[in-house]
Amino acid sequence: MEIDDLVTRMKQGDRRAVGRLISLAENDLAAARGISARIFKDTGKAYIVGVTGAPGAGKSSLVNQLIQLLVNKGARLGIVCVDPTSPFSGGALLGDRIRMKEDYPPGQVFIRSMASRGKLGGIARATKDTISILDAFGLDYIIVETVGVGQNEIDIYNTAYTTLVLLAPGMGDEVQTFKAGIMETSDIYVVNKMDHEGADRLVSEIESMLDLGENTQLTHDDNHVITAIKKSSVAGWRPSIKMTNSLTGEGVSDLWDEVLAHKAFLETSGMLRQRLEHRFKNEIVEILRATFTYHLDEALDPSKNAEVKSLLEAAISRSKSPYDISDSIGKFIIKKIRR
Repeated sequence: MEIDDLVTRMKQGDRRAVGRLISLAENDLAAARGISARIFKDTGKAYIVGVTGAPGAGKSSLVNQLIQLLVNKGARLGIVCVDPTSPFSGGALLGDRIRMKEDYPPGQVFIRSMASRGKLGGIARATKDTISILDAFGLDYIIVETVGVGQNEIDIYNTAYTTLVLLAPGMGDEVQTFKAGIMETSDIYVVNKMDHEGADRLVSEIESMLDLGENTQLTHDDNHVITAIKKSSVAGWRPSIKMTNSLTGEGVSDLWDEVLAHKAFLETSGMLRQRLEHRFKNEIVEILRATFTYHLDEALDPSKNAEVKSLLEAAISRSKSPYDISDSIGKFIIKKIRR
C-alpha cells in the first residue's frame, strides 16, 4: 500500500516521502485518515508555534529570521506557510517560500507551503495533518505561518501551543487594535518594524489593553446591557510584548527566549495539557464537519440522487420549506455515516 511504503520511507529520513504524504493528506480526506492511523502514535514531540497577523506585518520575514536563529542552535524545523486561495481561479501563489532562504544544512529545515483552499480562519483544512506528519518525521519545532488575517481569523490559537500575533505601526488606530478578536488569542505580541515611527506608541496601546483586560471583565444583565466589573483575581500568563525588526533580525533572539519561557510556563503550570485537550476537541469537530460536508455534497447531487432532485423540486414549487427538506436530508446522511 502506498501510504505504508511512504510512512516507512519517512521514518528512514526520506524527505520526498514526507512531501508526498502531505500532498495525499491535502487532496484526499480518506488518505488523511489512513495516514493519521499509521503515524499518530509517533506524534506529540514537536513544539508548535503559530505566527499570525495582518498582511504586511512581516510574518514571513520574521519566520525567516527564526529559521536562521534556530538552525544556528542545531534545531530541526518544520515550517508550514498557508497562503490565500483565489475565489475566482482557485489557485494560490504560495509565495512565502520566495522570502525564505533555502541554503540550510541538509535535513534540518522542511518548508511546506499550502493553499487555504477557501477555508476561513487563517489555516487550511490539512494544516493539522501536515503538522502531525512533520511531528512524526522527528522535528523539534514546527512553525505555522497563517494567511494574512483580519480581526476574527483565530484558528491558529486552536492549533499552536504558543501564538505570536504580529502588529506593525501605521496599520490601524487604537480602536482597530482593541476591537480585533485576534488580539485575545496572543501569548506574545510582536511589534515588528520597530524602527518605524509609532512603534513605541503601539507598545503603549497594547500595554493599556492588557491592563484593562487584567483588571476588568465584561458581563451583562437580563436586558443584555454590557458592563465592566473589576476582577477579583488574576492568574496565569500575562501576554508579553516584544519588539523586532524582521529585516535586520534585531530583537528576534529575545523573542525566541520569550517563546521558550512561555513553553516552560505551560509545562510547569499544567496548562499545556489543557491546550492539548482544547486542540484535539476542535480537531475532532473539524473532522466531523469535513466528513459531514463530504457526504452532504454527495447527497445533494441531483444527478446522483433522484430523491434529492424531488426535494429540490418541492422547494422550487414552494410545497416544502428548506428547513423541512434539510431535516429529511440530514437524517439520510446520518444513517449513511453510521453505516
